Amino acid sequence: MALEPMAIGVMLGVGEAPEESIQKVLDVGVTNAQMGRPADAWLKPAKAQELKKLIRRKKIAITTVFCGFDGESYADIPTVRATVGLVPKATRAARLKKAKQIADFAKILGVKNVAAHIGFVPEDPTDPGYKEIVRTVRNFADHLAKSKQNLCLETGQESGECLLRFIQDLGRKNVKVNFDPANMILYGSGDPIAALKLVGKYVAGVHCKDGAPPTEKDKLGTEMPLGKGDVGIQRFVQTLAGLGYKGPLTIEREITGDQQRKDIVKARKLLERIRAKVLA
Repeated sequence: MALEPMAIGVMLGVGEAPEESIQKVLDVGVTNAQMGRPADAWLKPAKAQELKKLIRRKKIAITTVFCGFDGESYADIPTVRATVGLVPKATRAARLKKAKQIADFAKILGVKNVAAHIGFVPEDPTDPGYKEIVRTVRNFADHLAKSKQNLCLETGQESGECLLRFIQDLGRKNVKVNFDPANMILYGSGDPIAALKLVGKYVAGVHCKDGAPPTEKDKLGTEMPLGKGDVGIQRFVQTLAGLGYKGPLTIEREITGDQQRKDIVKARKLLERIRAKVLA
């Protein structure tokens, strides 16, 4: 399914009833989505084929599938360090196996981009843990390369300089970036626009999300409705356009219920206005 330049989409959580989840995409007035971690039951090839047929019937484009793992928590920064992604040693092998399962699921759906929070990559490249995580992520990237898929690193935990060095040290052409400007603000990891300019050529997807910075040590900042935080969404989209990015603008709003739907619809309308100016 071909998408128009900077097509507006949403971040889709797929639960035990995917049809209900997919209908939520249509209900907010878009036809493309990044898919959150699929339930384990849907990773089975037969179930993935069933989901593929449903997505086609609903005329939805899935642009990215996200990896996620049991035991992850975003409660505060120390908890993120200890529990998220492929960095924690105790869970690394099992999570790498799960990530490959999710990649194979995405392949069945016909989705090229697979994204993940790697976790807190050490800022110091001489840290022994840095070389270990480089080897692990290379392993995953090489698995994806066999199916001509990309690994898209979600931004947030590291600075733009650290992310760029990590990509360069991985040395894999299929390693890209799923750029979330709000995450950089929420983690206090630097100016998102400056970071975007550093890694711009690697950007294969984005989250249009907003937020305010942390106000307490070791706490995350506060996610906010698009346009109400410190991202500067118009400048973000303009910078993307200046870098030659034409991919989807994927709205993410990390709350639940009817307020989430209302905020996504407002975000869609805001992005429609911004996109019209940027692409004029």
